[in-house]
Amino acid sequence: MTELWDLYNQERKKVGRLHERGTPIPKGLYHLVVSIWIVNSQGQYLMSQRHPNKPYPECWECTGGSVLYGENSLHGAVREVEEELGLTLKADTAQLIYQARRDDCQDFYDVWRFQSDVPVASLKLQSNEVIAAKWMDQAIIYELQRKGKLHPLINYLDAVFDQ
Repeated sequence: MTELWDLYNQERKKVGRLHERGTPIPKGLYHLVVSIWIVNSQGQYLMSQRHPNKPYPECWECTGGSVLYGENSLHGAVREVEEELGLTLKADTAQLIYQARRDDCQDFYDVWRFQSDVPVASLKLQSNEVIAAKWMDQAIIYELQRKGKLHPLINYLDAVFDQ
């Protein structure tokens, strides 16, 4: 199934054009990408391990992906978690913790934080995206980053952990 995205100008205003995933984004335009950090009551973060056939194979990351046309950032975040982890989050509990325009990726990047104490065993991992999930504390996540086992575009950990 074709994945379509809304396109935005440099001021993050929709330009009224749709874009098909996998084709080059026209110069000067951007799409919307979200990452979702889920924290439990012990202060641990739910991390997932990427499928070996994806870019950055077997790296650990928070859940994330591109926002589809017609969605806003928050709705895209809730959908991504549902698709990849089988976990339904409530939009009214979300906190937007980081935003950036990444010119090299041609995207606007929004990072959301949710609270959940879901047991890992109850997750339904999307088999072509995620091969494992586990709760991790900050020290382990920083260690993954140091060892090059954390997705390299996650370069804003202090913003996540300072919340």
